[in-house]
Amino acid sequence: MKRIVIGTLPIIFFASTMQSQNVLEARVGMRGDSSYHGPSLLTATLASAIIPGAGQTLLGSRRAIIYSAAEVVGLVAYASQQRKGDRERDRYLELARGVARSRFSPDGPVGNWDYHERMEKFAASGAFDVVPGGPLEPEPDETTYNGSVWLLARQTYWRDPKDPPATSSAEYEAAISFYKNRAVSDDMRWSWLGTGDGLQQYQRAIARSNSAFKRAEQTLGLVIANHFLSAIDAFVSVKMRARNEPDGRVTLIATLPFGISH
Repeated sequence: MKRIVIGTLPIIFFASTMQSQNVLEARVGMRGDSSYHGPSLLTATLASAIIPGAGQTLLGSRRAIIYSAAEVVGLVAYASQQRKGDRERDRYLELARGVARSRFSPDGPVGNWDYHERMEKFAASGAFDVVPGGPLEPEPDETTYNGSVWLLARQTYWRDPKDPPATSSAEYEAAISFYKNRAVSDDMRWSWLGTGDGLQQYQRAIARSNSAFKRAEQTLGLVIANHFLSAIDAFVSVKMRARNEPDGRVTLIATLPFGISH
């Protein structure tokens, strides 16, 4: 599973304000305005983008507690979900190696996700070559994974999948090539037959692993959103600082970095 460095996206997003800092600060009255003594617009925004609540802390806002707490809770939940996903993944890999492949090649290649998905759907892989030592003879049992691949190859390249053409024909060679590229080799052969509820345990472990990783991904999205919200909050808080006018009126200025003014 791909991991995302938290804070990278907000930093990239808000770093675009750097070139226009002088213009923004001038418009908000931060330069030459003795009424404002807080952090600069860029400092407060980037601080919150990197560490939620940091900008609010610099501004003396109690909302810092909310953003900081959300960050901690989110990261703890994300780490817990990732650990559960890893634990369940290790579980189904162990079941694949120690149960389904124990009679064949338990120490063979681990296989990618597609391989383990096939193990979830087929009770057995079937043999790659039914009679080793001679010309390749694909698995004929269509209930196995390799047998289903050979059936698809025949349906794709032969006029009649039950009537084989000559072994020297282009149709036969095309079907054999299709089979070789997709069938499971003998060093990755498996069978759940005779293992009791081994397949059911395997399927449950995969389901729990996928669910945990999905929740972790969703939680990470919320953590990143918290960075954005905290940064926007800090940005708006600085921009909305009141500036007293000579006649006693209070003028609030808010200018977004996209040229939109309110």
